[in-house]
Amino acid sequence: MSFEEALAVASRDEGFKATVYAMNTLLIHKGIYTQEEFQTLFVEWVEKEQRRKAPELRRTETSNVFSA
Repeated sequence: MSFEEALAVASRDEGFKATVYAMNTLLIHKGIYTQEEFQTLFVEWVEKEQRRKAPELRRTETSNVFSA
């Protein structure tokens, strides 16, 4: 997954995008990590969140099928 794809998946609103941008800019400027490191960490987090949410989505879909 690319950084742009991860951002699209994770961003629900413009406020979220602005927060990610601000934190990214500050931490890179402070030398905490590079742009590439931030993007890698962000993609890993989004992928982990998708895996965590996948069982919840399957349970919801299954319960909808049985309730019809």
